[in-house]
Amino acid sequence: MAETEQDNKRATRRFALRLPVSVTYTEGGVQEKTAQTRDVSARGICFFVDSAIAAGSDIEFTLTLPPEITLTESIRVRCKGKVVRVDEGGNEGRVAVAAVIDEYEFLSEP
Repeated sequence: MAETEQDNKRATRRFALRLPVSVTYTEGGVQEKTAQTRDVSARGICFFVDSAIAAGSDIEFTLTLPPEITLTESIRVRCKGKVVRVDEGGNEGRVAVAAVIDEYEFLSEP
C-alpha cells in the first residue's frame, strides 16, 4: 500500500489494532458508547462506533493496550481528547471517529 502525504507527516507510529474501547462524551447529556479501535498512536486514536460523535466534542475513553504494544504486560489507559474528524461512510454502517489525545493516565488493574 502506498503512503499518502498525510502518512508522511505523522510524527508518531500508528498501530492498526482492533481493541474494545469505552467512549464517554457529552452531547445532549452524558453518553457512553462501546467502540472498536481502528488504529492507535501516542497522539491520537481512530475508532468505529454505531453513530456519529460530533467533531469538536470532548471525549474520554478507556482501553487496554496489549503486550505486543507495551512490550511487557497489558496496560489499561484512560485518555481525554477531542474529536477531530468523523467519517460516516464506514463499513457495515459504522462511523469512523478520529480524535487527538490531550492527556492520559495509566490505570491499575481492578
